[in-house]
Amino acid sequence: MTDELERLANGVLWPGFFGTEAPEWLRAELRDGLAGVVYFGQNVGEGLPALSAAILDANPDALIGIDEEGGSVTRLESATGSTVPGAAQLGLLDDLVASEKTGAELARRVRAVGANVVLGPVADVNTDPRNPVIGVRAFGDDEALVSRHVVATIDGIQDAAVAACVKHFPGHGDTHMDSHHSLPDITLDLDEFERVHLEPFRAAVDAGVDAVMTAHIVVPAWGEQPATLNPRVLGMLRDWGYDGVIITDALDMAAIRETVGLGGGAALALAAGADLLCIGNPTNPGDAALPDQDEQDFRATRDGIVAALRDGSLSRERVEEAARRVAALAAKLRAAADRDQEPADDFDAAEIVRRVLTVTGDAPAAASELAVIDARRRSTLAVDSAGSYVANALADEGVRVRLDVASAPLAEQDRVLDEVTAAPGTTVLLIDRPDTDDAQRALVERVAVRDPAAVVVNVGLPTANALPLPTVEVAAASMLGAQMARDALLGRFAVQQRTSAG
Repeated sequence: MTDELERLANGVLWPGFFGTEAPEWLRAELRDGLAGVVYFGQNVGEGLPALSAAILDANPDALIGIDEEGGSVTRLESATGSTVPGAAQLGLLDDLVASEKTGAELARRVRAVGANVVLGPVADVNTDPRNPVIGVRAFGDDEALVSRHVVATIDGIQDAAVAACVKHFPGHGDTHMDSHHSLPDITLDLDEFERVHLEPFRAAVDAGVDAVMTAHIVVPAWGEQPATLNPRVLGMLRDWGYDGVIITDALDMAAIRETVGLGGGAALALAAGADLLCIGNPTNPGDAALPDQDEQDFRATRDGIVAALRDGSLSRERVEEAARRVAALAAKLRAAADRDQEPADDFDAAEIVRRVLTVTGDAPAAASELAVIDARRRSTLAVDSAGSYVANALADEGVRVRLDVASAPLAEQDRVLDEVTAAPGTTVLLIDRPDTDDAQRALVERVAVRDPAAVVVNVGLPTANALPLPTVEVAAASMLGAQMARDALLGRFAVQQRTSAG
């Protein structure tokens, strides 16, 4: 039986879980006031609408969130890759109608599976091209452009009766470290940080965004604690007049779990002003994950809150305030769910991406088939950047070889180059970090010597430094982006020339 303090804590907790069915422990906690759940790739299957129905049956006010950004980040299409434009593509196009329609389409897809919170759009301004975790997930590196597309996407999502959650406050764009594995420290000039990185979040608040997700980053000028645990940082949102839900990024990320722990981090985040605590994805430990990792993480987090309530280090009033905000959002979404929504029947994702694609260098001759060397970086916990679906969609029935240039010795690289350049069709080198990964750039140069007719397809940030081979810029590691790049290389439509690589 859940006691009074555990039930209070349940109202601010947002766990992940294993499987495509709700486990009994989760259904019991939902009946005892658990705020809801976050879906990850392992929860997605044909039965997802039925899973959502079971969760809402246990708690009709459950918030069901999902990382569905489009482009390189998808959970609903995690097995095949996204068929929705990504933020960087939309920023390059700079068509606010396209961004709003994309937001509406994301919301439509999320509602269709019974979820009601889109964990997006990304409001980070990606000013560090080395950024391993944001990159093409951001609309760009200019705060004005990012702000206007954040607002357009919020409008599309929330007009479709789904909550939007901008992330990662106060801005994860100027870091070259991944907070899934470490605690990034941002030493950027404070005036510049406030002018550039806070601006899209101000715009989102002014636009009435339902939720804001925190970042596990440290801005030393605001204190030694990461933003998620820092009352000064989270207090800025309230100073702006924001009264929506502040959601933590996943507490199981190393920046929190390996410093103050799940339970300690949960109590500190609530004390700092967070309202809803995303516990995280229980599959993240990989082979080290226990069979009941989901339940263990949930109970460790809740135990930390209850202990802090009992010893007085966390006030009951603060947790009750947080629970009220979460409940208010749930009530708003429940009321909105009863309204009929206009279908987005004029949304053409392929046309949006076709308009974004460019080629740097001489336009390659139309190919008959493609032989692909997939030399992208390894996947991160946030982005399945090396998912095979991108290379598969690009190669179709042609040759496809995966090459991890970060670890493969030159002899192995040469063997792969010999195999692929000897195969029928045009050699295509698939990369994602041409400006920041010396090994990828060196591989391009070696392919250019071996096969001057080869082509590069870049699914990362557009290169600022021209490569020695024609380069198709896609700006998303997605199924849709790969399909459009393939069509372009086969001569099925003309790609606009990129006059400079700057």
